[in-house]
Amino acid sequence: MNNTMEYKGYVGSIEFSEEDAIFYGKVIGIRSLISYEGENARDLVSDFHTAVDDYLTMCEAEGLAPEVAYKGSFNVRISPELHKQAVIAAISRQMSLNKFVETSIEQAVMSNA
Repeated sequence: MNNTMEYKGYVGSIEFSEEDAIFYGKVIGIRSLISYEGENARDLVSDFHTAVDDYLTMCEAEGLAPEVAYKGSFNVRISPELHKQAVIAAISRQMSLNKFVETSIEQAVMSNA
């Protein structure tokens, strides 16, 4: 089961409240709060699409650039020893550290697909 959905480049979470008997979620990866809900899967997807469309319309009306998630850049904190080992591994493969990390993450993601 997938706990996310995507629309127009925005990724939304899928949660369920047993107490309220409702599905709900929010767009992840941006600071703006875009939330949605539905009594069933179809309603949840529809409200997600409407919420994203409303957000984009609001941004356009206010002359704001919509937030974009996953720009391709992020900071990672690791131990100094692992940092050193990663640099050595990258150099031994004649790669930049950035390319080494990108390739390593890609391989990890693909092995879980």
